[in-house]
Amino acid sequence: MVDRVNAKRGATLLGAAFIDAVTWTEALGRIRDWAKSRQSRYVCICNSHSVVTATQDPVFRAVVNDADLATPDGAPVAWMLRKLGFGAQERINGPDLMWRYMEEAASRDESIFLYGGAEHTLQKLREVLASRFPNLKIAGAYSPPFRPLSVEEDNAIVSMINDSGAGTVWVSLGCPKQEKWMQDHRGRIFGVMVGVGAAFDYHAGTIKRAPLWMQRNGLEWLHRLASEPRRLWRRYFVTNTLFVLGAVKQLVYR
Repeated sequence: MVDRVNAKRGATLLGAAFIDAVTWTEALGRIRDWAKSRQSRYVCICNSHSVVTATQDPVFRAVVNDADLATPDGAPVAWMLRKLGFGAQERINGPDLMWRYMEEAASRDESIFLYGGAEHTLQKLREVLASRFPNLKIAGAYSPPFRPLSVEEDNAIVSMINDSGAGTVWVSLGCPKQEKWMQDHRGRIFGVMVGVGAAFDYHAGTIKRAPLWMQRNGLEWLHRLASEPRRLWRRYFVTNTLFVLGAVKQLVYR
């Protein structure tokens, strides 16, 4: 396990997930530097759901704490870091991290790989990226089946990604599947794996993202809940409540 607790700035939230205190410049710079030499690394982008899941699932907790970088996605997570001494901490979220990185990668002749999402989402995403960043090199894209892969299939995917020469692999499988997949493939995939959740759908336009004013005021979760109430009600009502209770306890007894 990477000893990120001692090696980097950050804090362990709710006694479970260590989240790095980083700026946008630092987060993008670390990924860029690792990608240059195609280092096998993975990045978790953690919202309150991720942090609460880490308190309940020891396997997932180990995955997050073993990551090379875990950024504070979600307003509550960034707020908690500010309360724990990192007063300037911003929210480093998946969709924006991906978009900013694509813009930079296009300007420095770096190739990227897209892994996850449905076939039609990937196709639309490639069209959007090609239109917005004409110089961006998309080395490949793959939509895995919704079932466990055989050893042979997995080996073929690893070879496909490595042979593409991509410096970064953007992973959209949903939490906690994408985080576990990235940890399982560190040391096998020679590139930086970044788990970005629903970012593929947002940028492809298959799911509408919250207006900027909601994003800036920590209300993106409310927009997602209104869009998919039956699927997401438990995540937001239950896990957000557990996060708030855990945060209050941590701040009172620290």
